[in-house]
Amino acid sequence: MFSSSAETHLALDFSFALAPAFQALGSPVSWLELLAFVLSLWMVRCNMRVQPLGWPLAALSSLLYGYLFWHGKLYAEAVLQLMFIALALWGWSQWLRGVSADGSPLPITRLSPRQRLAALVLVLGCWPLLGYFLDQATDSPLPYWDALPTVGSVLGQWLLARKRQDNWAVWVLVNVVSVILFALKGFWLTVVLYALFVPLSVWGWLLWERLRQAQPKGPELEPRP
Repeated sequence: MFSSSAETHLALDFSFALAPAFQALGSPVSWLELLAFVLSLWMVRCNMRVQPLGWPLAALSSLLYGYLFWHGKLYAEAVLQLMFIALALWGWSQWLRGVSADGSPLPITRLSPRQRLAALVLVLGCWPLLGYFLDQATDSPLPYWDALPTVGSVLGQWLLARKRQDNWAVWVLVNVVSVILFALKGFWLTVVLYALFVPLSVWGWLLWERLRQAQPKGPELEPRP
């Protein structure tokens, strides 16, 4: 058991992470948000280059953002970060040990038109359900704005873990909505981050297309589900 003085010391140390590092457009930017910003950019750079290091960086940045969003009452985004941590561990294992049907390393592939339609229907179906839940069960000030990027991000993270090129298209849409969401909450450094994510996602699509075209062609490259 911690003594009361030790608990107080830990609380003070953690509150320091939420202390303002600087001001942006009249809103404080905490040291926690600043560190999460740097780790997130590093993570995306690794993802674009298909480097497995991006996954532990994703887990760490998600942990930091999880606390930041919970503190800001963006509950779906906060819980999403916990899901991201679990998905990051799974995605890391996929990139290190995932294989295609013939046993070769997991290749970059695209969804079929039917799979894309199914993904769209899934997102559009889950979005209002999650938004309604947040509206009824929490004090979230932006339940539906909170819900949409949450649902889309789960899809994007799964596609990324399976090296589906379509993940970058999903991230473009998620990041555009997230820019609006975080602007409404005054997380201005995170607004900058997600605004940067939009062109980076387009760049990621182009880089992965080049890598996909350079792979050996053939139906045997279809990854296992």
